[in-house]
Amino acid sequence: MRVIRKVALLAVMSVASLAPMVAAAPNSAATVEAARESLSVSITSITPQVTSSPTDEIKFTGTVRNDTGTALGPLRVRLRYTSERFYDRASMAAYQIDQNNATLPANVSRTSAMDIPALAVGGQATWTFTATPIQLGYRAFGVYRIAVDVSQNEVPISAQRTFLTYAPPTTPKLPRNKLAVALPVIDQPHRGYDETLFVDDKLSQSLSGKGRLADLARIAQTAPKEVTWFVEPSLLDDLKAMTKGYHVKTKDGTDGKPANDTAGTWLSTMSTALADSPVIATPYGDPDVAALAHQGLDAQPGRAIELGGQTARALLNRNAQTSINWPPAGVLDADALDLLAVSPGKVTTVLLNSTNLPPQPPVAHTPDAVATLDSVAGPVKALVADAELSRLFEPTAPTTVLLSTQRFIAETAMIAAETGQVEPRSLVVAPSRRWDPNPTLVTSLLKTARKLPWLSMTTLDSIKPSKAATPRAGLTYTEQDRKEELSAKYLAPVKEVATQAQLTASVTASVAGTKAPSAFDAAVLRLTSSAWRNNTRAGRAVTKLVGTAVDERIDKIQITDAPRTLAGSNGVVPISVKNSLDQPVTLHIDVKSNDRGRLQIEEPVSEEPLVIGGNQSGTLQVKMTATTSGDATVTVQLRTIDGLPYGKPERLTIRTTGYTGIALVIVGAALTVMLAAVVTRILRRRSERRLARAGRSRESETV
Repeated sequence: MRVIRKVALLAVMSVASLAPMVAAAPNSAATVEAARESLSVSITSITPQVTSSPTDEIKFTGTVRNDTGTALGPLRVRLRYTSERFYDRASMAAYQIDQNNATLPANVSRTSAMDIPALAVGGQATWTFTATPIQLGYRAFGVYRIAVDVSQNEVPISAQRTFLTYAPPTTPKLPRNKLAVALPVIDQPHRGYDETLFVDDKLSQSLSGKGRLADLARIAQTAPKEVTWFVEPSLLDDLKAMTKGYHVKTKDGTDGKPANDTAGTWLSTMSTALADSPVIATPYGDPDVAALAHQGLDAQPGRAIELGGQTARALLNRNAQTSINWPPAGVLDADALDLLAVSPGKVTTVLLNSTNLPPQPPVAHTPDAVATLDSVAGPVKALVADAELSRLFEPTAPTTVLLSTQRFIAETAMIAAETGQVEPRSLVVAPSRRWDPNPTLVTSLLKTARKLPWLSMTTLDSIKPSKAATPRAGLTYTEQDRKEELSAKYLAPVKEVATQAQLTASVTASVAGTKAPSAFDAAVLRLTSSAWRNNTRAGRAVTKLVGTAVDERIDKIQITDAPRTLAGSNGVVPISVKNSLDQPVTLHIDVKSNDRGRLQIEEPVSEEPLVIGGNQSGTLQVKMTATTSGDATVTVQLRTIDGLPYGKPERLTIRTTGYTGIALVIVGAALTVMLAAVVTRILRRRSERRLARAGRSRESETV
C-alpha cells in the first residue's frame, strides 16, 4: 500500500519517468484487485466479422483505459482463443455471462500481444492484433470463443469476451433460415376525452434529439423493407392533435402549447419511410385484451381493432393491416385468443413470447417459430419470437454495437448448424413492445442480417408452417401473467364509463339494435390500454376525466322541471324533454306513479319513440287519472330505443284540481242520502201538522 501511495503522488509526472517506478513495485494482491475495478479493455472492431477461408487475416483493434485513480504498469494486452467450437446456444450464453477470468479461453497468442510500460491515470492505449483461422486452430464451420485481456505479471486484470464465427463452405450446404423482424412503435395514451387536452407533454420530449420516437424514425428510414412494423394508432392520433394548438393538464389548470411542427414532421417521415413496408395496426389504445376478456369487456377488443385499422390507414399507411395481433407482453390465454379470433378485424395470426407457447416435449435445438392454435373461430397461426435474438436488439446489460453484432452472427450461425437440422426454419425477432431502441445498434443488426449467407430476411406475414414445425404445449398462461393484467378494481369504473358512453350513441340511433360508434369510443379504448398496468394511478385519473365528459353529455338531454297540473279528474299531462345536442335523438319515456291510490297512469305511455331535433325540445302527452285532489309524484325515466335507461330517473310533482268518477259516485251517494233525509223530514212535518189539526177538531166537537 506504501508503493500505491507513492505512485499516486508521482502520477502528475510524465509516463516515461513513471514507468521504472511502477515496474519496480511489488505485485501485491491489493494492487491487482484495485485495478480490476477500473482498468478496462475493449474490443472496438473485428474485420471481417465472419471469415470463410483458413488464411483470411482477421484484424482486432481496441483500447485499454486506466480509470483506477492510480498509474499502472507494466501491463500486457493479449489475444486469447480456443480451437474448440460451441456445441449449443446455452453454452454460448453461459460464456458471455461468466465474468471469472479463470474461465477465459485457455490459449494465449504469442504474436497477438502488446506491452504497455505504464498507463497514467485516465490514460488510454490503443492496440491492434491480427490472426488467421488456421493460427487460431479453426478447422470447421462454427462459433468459437475469443477474448482480449490485460494482465500484470501474467495475472489477468480485466478482459472482454466475444464470439468469432468461422464459415467455410460446408457439405451439404447449411439451410438458409427465414428471419422475420417485428419492430414496435407503441407508446402510452396521452389524452383524456377532449381532443386538444393532454394529460402530459411527454410526446413533445420524445420527438427530438435522442428521444424515443425520434430514434424510431431514424431506424425506419434505414430499415430493410422486409421489417414488419407494429404501430399503435392512438399514438398517431395524439401526434396529429399536437400539430395544432393544444393544452396540457397541470395541477392548477391547463398550460397552452403552440402547434408542434415536429409532430407533423415525424408523421410525414414515418409515412414516407414505411410506404413500402408491411405495417400492422395494433388495436386502438393497445388494450389489455386478456384483462378485458376476464372482466366482461368483450366488446372492446373488436372495436379497438376496427378503429385501429381505420386510424392507421388514414394517418400512416393506407395498406395497414389488423390480421396479426401482438398481445401485451406477448402472452395471452384461450379467452383472449377467442376474443381476437371472432373480432371484426379477423385476427388470423398472433405474435407470442416463447414462454407463452413452449415446445412440448422440450427440445435441445432452436424450434421453428410457427405453430397452430385452436380458437372458437377455427385455427389461428402463432408466431413465436426467439428470446435471445430479440434481446440482442434491446440489450439489458452494458454492451457495444460490435459485441451485440458478433453475438447475433454467432447465434444465427449456431442455429443454422444445429445437429439434425436439415430443413430451413423460421425465426422471429421481436423486442419488447415499448422498447427504447439504440438506432445504431438496431441498424447494424438489420444490415448484418441481410448479409449473412445462412439467413433470408422476410416479412412476418410470409412465414408459413413448414416441415420443420416443432410440437408445442399450447398456451401457457401463468398465475404471474394473470397478476400483471389490469385488475378488476381498475376496470370496474372503466366498464361503467364504457356502458354510459355507449348510451350516448344509442340515443342517436333511429332503429332498435343499431350500434352506432360513440364519440367516446377512442377515449374509452385508451382507458383499457395495457400501458396502465404499471401506472394505474394515472389511468384512474384519465378514467375520471372521461367519466366526467360522458356524464356531461348525458346531461345534455334532460326532462324539464316546470310544474305540471292535471285539470279535472281525467286528462293529459305534458312531459317535456330538452335536447341540447347538435343532433337529433330518439327516446322512449317511461312514467310511473309513485302513489297509485292517488294518481294513475294509463299504460303504455307511448309505444312510439319520441324524436327530438338538435337543440330542440319534445313533449309527450301522458294520460293520467286523479282519485283525489292535491299533489302526487311520478317518476320519469328516459330510455334508449333499445329500452336501456338513459340518465338518472326524475321525480316530478303533478298537481290535481278536479274529481274523478269515483269521487262523483261518492258525492252522488252523499247527495242521495241528504235528499232522503230532507224528504223524510218534510213528510214527518206534514204528518205532525195533520195530527195537530185532527186534535183541534176533536176539541171543538167536545165543547
